Amino acid sequence: MDMADIEAGTVSTDSNSSRRSQDDTATLIPNSGNLEGSSHRATKTTRFKDEDEVVEITLDVQRDSVAIQDVRAVDDGGSGHGGGFDGLSSSSSRGGKLSSKFRQVTNGLKLKNPSKKVPQAPAPKTVRKRFDRSKSTAAVALKGLQFVTAKVGNDGWAAVEKRFNHLQVDGMLLRSRFGKCIGMEGSDEFAMQMFDSLARKRGIVKELLTKDELKDFWEQLSDQGFDNRLQTFFDMVDKNADGRITAEEVKEIIALSASANKLSKIKERADEYTALIMEELDPNNLGYIELEDLEALLLQSPSEAVARSTTTHSSKLSKALSMKLAPSKDTSPFRHYWQELLYFLEENWKRIWVVTLWLSICVVLFIWKFIQYRNRAVFHIMGYCVATAKGAAETLKFNMALVLLPVCRNTITWIRSKTKIGAVVPFNDNINFHKVIAAGVAVGVALHAGAHLTCDFPLLLHASDEKYEPMKPFFGDKRPPNYWWFVKGTAGWTGIVMVVLMSIAFVLAQPWFRRNKLKDTNPLKKMTGFNAFWFTHHLFVIVYALLIVHGSSLYLTKEWYKKSTWMYIAYPVFLYLCERIVRLFRSHDAVKIQKVAVYPGNVLALYMSKPPGFRYRSGQYIFINCRAVSPYEWHPFSITSAPGDDYLSVHIRTRGDWTSRLRAVFSEACRPPADGESGLLRADLSRGITDGNARFPKLLIDGPYGAPAQDYREYDVLLLIGLGIGATPLISIVKDVLNHLQRGGSVGGTEPEASGKPKKRPFMTKRAYFYWVTREEGSFEWFRGVMNEVAEKDKDGVIELHNHCSSVYQEGDARSALIVMLQELQHAKKGVDILSGTSVKTHFARPNWRSVFKRVAVNHENQRVGVFYCGEPVLVPQLRQLSADFTHKTNTKFEFHKENF
Repeated sequence: MDMADIEAGTVSTDSNSSRRSQDDTATLIPNSGNLEGSSHRATKTTRFKDEDEVVEITLDVQRDSVAIQDVRAVDDGGSGHGGGFDGLSSSSSRGGKLSSKFRQVTNGLKLKNPSKKVPQAPAPKTVRKRFDRSKSTAAVALKGLQFVTAKVGNDGWAAVEKRFNHLQVDGMLLRSRFGKCIGMEGSDEFAMQMFDSLARKRGIVKELLTKDELKDFWEQLSDQGFDNRLQTFFDMVDKNADGRITAEEVKEIIALSASANKLSKIKERADEYTALIMEELDPNNLGYIELEDLEALLLQSPSEAVARSTTTHSSKLSKALSMKLAPSKDTSPFRHYWQELLYFLEENWKRIWVVTLWLSICVVLFIWKFIQYRNRAVFHIMGYCVATAKGAAETLKFNMALVLLPVCRNTITWIRSKTKIGAVVPFNDNINFHKVIAAGVAVGVALHAGAHLTCDFPLLLHASDEKYEPMKPFFGDKRPPNYWWFVKGTAGWTGIVMVVLMSIAFVLAQPWFRRNKLKDTNPLKKMTGFNAFWFTHHLFVIVYALLIVHGSSLYLTKEWYKKSTWMYIAYPVFLYLCERIVRLFRSHDAVKIQKVAVYPGNVLALYMSKPPGFRYRSGQYIFINCRAVSPYEWHPFSITSAPGDDYLSVHIRTRGDWTSRLRAVFSEACRPPADGESGLLRADLSRGITDGNARFPKLLIDGPYGAPAQDYREYDVLLLIGLGIGATPLISIVKDVLNHLQRGGSVGGTEPEASGKPKKRPFMTKRAYFYWVTREEGSFEWFRGVMNEVAEKDKDGVIELHNHCSSVYQEGDARSALIVMLQELQHAKKGVDILSGTSVKTHFARPNWRSVFKRVAVNHENQRVGVFYCGEPVLVPQLRQLSADFTHKTNTKFEFHKENF
């Protein structure tokens, strides 16, 4: 029991005391007759209450020693049932429990070694108040410092023992394997430091553990009592076990915690943060802090206001919502599947009717042509083979025409921006529909070519003279001599070449090859990747030329007006040709580079001048070509500037050959950043860098093009979720909402055009929530300026920003406890977050997405929420399911849109 505990008014007994019932309380009351005299001596009384039993203990406190003056049992009203130690034995029914209480106090007193003299400090430490652990901030803090969490072996000793049996050498566990054995993988240095503190406490000097010693370690680490966890953490820092933590020891634990959480910048600034902690906890400059100081840092959290701001305003409504989201009591499988079907239809009706229409047209065309050839003379020789081949050919002509339309980006962007067709047509799925049609083409090719090559031609070659007679007008008076006659004919070789070219393009377009996921040892690796996909996909020019020739050289059709291949593809090919011409002329002039920055995480930010007449919406993207890298390659990137900005910007993450080379050529013209600037390298033409000393490669741009995020203005509330570099289109939306606030002074008004004329479509957004999840702390530099601008100018709190760093262990984990403390101190004193460098506080680990949706649903009843996600596909199923759940089970409607990178 620490002297500070007694003087502050509470008693902490053994490490397991925190497990007692909340009814087991301790209250110290002074003995009025003994308070006078020496200021270093006082008599204090504590009472322990356990159910209906109260034990009163009177202590004589003299400087650093404590003596038990009296122990007795009392009733609830304070009247004595006995005096002194006799009270412990006055009642046989209570003797056991009172003895237990006495032992608890005795064990607590042993924690204070009266034989160890504490050296006199140059100035007395300020007596700190004892913090109320029942308050909300304390309740949150008490969840911290957990050594055993969901990710650290909370499956119990049995799992630890199993790992010990696997890792042991001659029945001993090496210190270096301690972290892996207890389940704390990935934090070996932190685990070994923990090993040292536990061994030091027990006088173990060897770097080996027996199973019994490991179990003893595990029992202490798994003890969920806050006092025990606090003491364990304190012992980790206090390497010389003198009960005090020096600045050097604080610096070491900061560096250790930063390494465990992959926070290199915090590790680099360990001296600064050490001074911050010592300034807060050692105001008298004694050069050390003690256990109660560490507890003060945990329990006196300055984030209470922030915590209140992020909670829902109505606990009753929250409870009602939880009840609505509870599973239905109806266990009927039929009703369950019927409800799921209704949900599926409601969410996917646009896709369903479009695909149904497409399939219906394909089926009708197949049946129509099949019946035609079923009634022709050729059917008597080739049978159903020729009818199947011709039916498949008709669907092929239709699909070869249709497959071009989803990739006419300018046309789609114009239609979705200028018309209302987007209300019934899922333009966001244009690339997916392109892939579906390509699959239809593959099926048609298989049926058409397969029926001809394996069935039609052999049947014709082996037909009798009588059956061949009707075929003379088509194949000549003399029957084809052999199979090669069909293959070398115009229809034959054009068909085979088209099949080969389409097969190559189809295979290399698959994600496995397009993203070059083959092993380095695979000889095919050099033949795959984006370049291989891009060039082979442009073989379609040859394919369409051969298709026209093939369709004009039919054996069984001689009339020109019945050769309908060119009729199917004429308009789509013309439209696509116009698209390419528009792209060519629009991207002819190079944009002027205004600023370049290379950020941590291999991100290149390019700020360009706007081409004349260039208008776009937030959420759209552009294609970029850099001839210094490759004269033919064009790559899409989301626009990060807002329509109201006087520049155009993109943030490009290095993920492949092209982006790596682009970063390299721009880095050559950059310099290290000056003070106050972010990024690793910078070049800013507006600050004295001229074209003479900053030679940037020329860039061509093509766009803008429509994307799912551009429809954000149609919603009352926005829930924007970005994963890593996927935040780029969402940053543009955030900036656009902010610009609109500055222009109009309020939300929900009419959005003005650049010319000042109001648009017919109103700006409906009244609230925006932005969640950005990234692994690396350096990522926050990408959009630091935007974060600061929002925090400064959004006075009404319309835009709510949430940054999450997933490399940091979740709040509550002992490995991130000191990072949390540092963040609270830094933000309270300077208003700046230690990770993002902005006023926006960074959360640790990934968000609880169900809680996020629940909070939005509670705060925005009877409103439409647009959920816009951009990033890796890993989160798509979860977010889509949550959108559906909260839409169907609350009165808030969530509409999910995704854009994968």
